[in-house]
Amino acid sequence: MRFATDARIAVDALADYLRDSENRIGKVIQQPPLRDLAEALELEPLIRQGGLTGEAFRAFLERYLAVSTRLHHPACMAHQVAVPHPLAAVGSLIDGLTNNAMNIYEMGPAASAIEFVLINWMLGKVGWTPQPLPPAGPGACGGGVLTHGGSLANLTALMAARGRVDPEAWQAGIRRDLVVLAPEACHYSIARAVGIMGMGRRALRAAPVDADERLVPDRLPGVLRQLREEGATVMAVVANGCSTAAGLYDPLRETAACCREHALWLHVDAAHGGSALLADGLRHHLDGLDLADSMVWDAHKMLRTPTVCAAVLVRDHADLDRAFQQEASYLFHDKDQPGFDFIQRTVECTKAGLGLRLFLAIASEGEAALGRFIEGQAAFARSVAALIRLRPGFEVAVEPESNIVCFRVQGSDELQLELRRRLLETGRHYITTTEFRGRRWLRITAMNPGTTLEDVERLLDELRTYCPL
Repeated sequence: MRFATDARIAVDALADYLRDSENRIGKVIQQPPLRDLAEALELEPLIRQGGLTGEAFRAFLERYLAVSTRLHHPACMAHQVAVPHPLAAVGSLIDGLTNNAMNIYEMGPAASAIEFVLINWMLGKVGWTPQPLPPAGPGACGGGVLTHGGSLANLTALMAARGRVDPEAWQAGIRRDLVVLAPEACHYSIARAVGIMGMGRRALRAAPVDADERLVPDRLPGVLRQLREEGATVMAVVANGCSTAAGLYDPLRETAACCREHALWLHVDAAHGGSALLADGLRHHLDGLDLADSMVWDAHKMLRTPTVCAAVLVRDHADLDRAFQQEASYLFHDKDQPGFDFIQRTVECTKAGLGLRLFLAIASEGEAALGRFIEGQAAFARSVAALIRLRPGFEVAVEPESNIVCFRVQGSDELQLELRRRLLETGRHYITTTEFRGRRWLRITAMNPGTTLEDVERLLDELRTYCPL
C-alpha cells in the first residue's frame, strides 16, 4: 500500500531528524536563497510531473529536512513556538489523514468530544465553571473553543466583548465611539483584531503602564474618566499574562477589580503565559484571572503541541455563543444532536481537529509532568539570567517571570541586530531580538527541555567572538 510505504519513509526520516537535532548534530538554522532552495527541492518539476513516492519521496524528504529549522536542537532558543511532543506530532498526522472538519459534530465526533473535554479542563484550571456534557443544557457556565492560532483567538474574544457592549453591531455595524484599552506591550494581534473589526487604529488606546511596561491598575480610573469626557465607550480592557517581549505579567486581580467597578469587559491575553496555571510555583502570576471575562491560551507554546492550537475561553458561555450571527441552511437546521457544534463560536467554518494534538501532548505523560516542564523552563530562564549577569559587558533587562530572558551586549541597538545577524549566518545558535524599555535587546526563549546552561555558555562565547569585551 502506497500510504504505508511512504508513511514508513516519513517516520524513519523524522526519527533521524529528531535524533540528530536532540544530539546537536547539524546547524540549528539555515537560510539558503529561496530560488536556490526551490531548485534543490525540484518543486516546479514535481508539480508538473508528479511521481513523488517511494525512493523519490525519501530523497525529497532528505533535502527538505536538511534545511528545516531544528526546534529540537538545544541551541534553538528563539521564538515562542513549542518543541512538540513526538506523540502530539503523530496527532497531526492522524488528523491530517482523517480530515474530520469537526466544527459540526457529525463531521468529527471523536475530535469534537476531545475538544469539549479539553475546553472544560482549561476552564477548570482558570477557575471557571465547566460546561455540562451534552445532551444537558449549558446553564450557568463557561465556554470556549480551539482556534487556529492566538491571533484568531484574540479576535474571537474581542468579538464576544463587542457582542455584550454593542449587541446590534452584527446587523447595524459597529458604533464609532467604541475603544479598546490595552498596554502598548500587548501582542500586535490585538491591534490587528481592532482593525479587522472595522474600529480603526484610533480605537486602540494605550493603557497606563510602569517602567517595565506592566499595566498600572491605580491609574486606570483616570484614563477611563478622560475617555468618557472624549465621548468614548470602552469595549474591553486587555491585560497581558504574560507580555510577548519580556514575558512579564500584568497585575490581574487589581485590574479585574477596577474593571468590575466600572462594568468593563476584561480580556487577558495569556497566549504564552496561561500555561503557568499548571505549575505550582508560577500560578500566582495569574492571580485574579478567574475574575476576567475572557482569555486566550495557546497550546502551541508551552503545552508542547504542534502549531497551531489556541483556546479562547469565556467566563459566561453565552457571550461566546452570541459573538457570531449567521445563516447557512446547509449547516444550521433542526436535527438530532447527540453532541455539540462548535461552529457557532468560531470564525472558521472548516476547522481541524486541533484538540487531538493537545490531548496527546498531555495524555502521553499526564498534566503533572507538563506542569513540571513549564515550571522547569521558567527556573532555567532565571538560571540563564544569573549566568549572563556574571559575564562582563552583558546586561539583563529584568528578572524573568516566565521562560523569556532579555539581555544585551554593551553597545548600541544596531550592535544587537548585527550580533543576531552574525548568529544566523553561522547557524550554530538561534535567538531573537525585541524592544523593551525603549532599547533593543537580544532575547532567549527557553522552549526546549534539552537546552542546558552549557548551550547558553557557548552562545555567549560566540557573541564574544563577534564583539570582544
